[in-house]
Amino acid sequence: MMKSSTKETIAAYGFLLPNLIGFLLFTSLPVLASLALSFCSWDALSGPPVFVGLRNFVHLFQDPLFWKYSFNTIYMMLSIPLSMAGSLILAIALNQKLKGIVIFRTLYFLPTICSGVAIYMLWKLIYNPDFGTLNLMIAKIGDLFGLTLKGPYWLNDEAWAKPALIIMGVWQTVGGYNMILYLAALQGVPRDFYDAAEVDGANSWQKFWAVTWPQISPTTFFIGIMSIIGGFQAGFDPAYIMTGGGPNGSTTTLIYYLYNNAFNWQHMGYAAAIAWVLFVIVFIFTILQWRYYGRSVHYH
Repeated sequence: MMKSSTKETIAAYGFLLPNLIGFLLFTSLPVLASLALSFCSWDALSGPPVFVGLRNFVHLFQDPLFWKYSFNTIYMMLSIPLSMAGSLILAIALNQKLKGIVIFRTLYFLPTICSGVAIYMLWKLIYNPDFGTLNLMIAKIGDLFGLTLKGPYWLNDEAWAKPALIIMGVWQTVGGYNMILYLAALQGVPRDFYDAAEVDGANSWQKFWAVTWPQISPTTFFIGIMSIIGGFQAGFDPAYIMTGGGPNGSTTTLIYYLYNNAFNWQHMGYAAAIAWVLFVIVFIFTILQWRYYGRSVHYH
């Protein structure tokens, strides 16, 4: 007779097996295949991959477009601290015990669950230099003061295209999942801490820095890490739908450059090399965050 513990073990592996097979087939093997492909030249159309060693990586680090698009990617990530600060401010405001507060929480969360394509098309209209809402508002404000104000060309201007996408990104994410995480963290702060601070004569600002900020630091740490990881992988959707990566490549990020190499120019090996360099960059930034910011996290 088979022991009951052995039966339970077999049953457990039986439940795990479908997920394990899916992970191996659709995650592990493609990742390993992309690593092998990064050392090859292949256009996905004519013949099998040809091994070229480190040529893709050498060319990548000599590629001026790679450095330009790396700068674009990091520049776009300026939206991360703005979005995190906005999410925290919104969470504090929505943490108040007021009648109908659930309605406001829902309204601020709506942009997160709306279709991304619809939002990008909407903002493309807003940024239209001729009849867009934003430039019309700028002109109206000028009229109020007797001035002739004309808004920038936004997505058609190299200087304004990236700030325009940052503004849109902050609007889209400030009331999203980060706000929910902060709201949950704020509701987990013991009320006794605030009472003790009030007894010591602390004002609202002092209570925030002495009580709220340390207590929500694990949440801030988590949001920061996930935002950095997401930031390096972001930029494809708005670039593809709103700007096509232009003007003059000013809104092309690394992930959009990877897509162009793989599916528009059929440089599969080079695209795989970009993907692995991007992985190494994300890994290094994550380790640095764990090492330097992780020490200041207040675990309670």
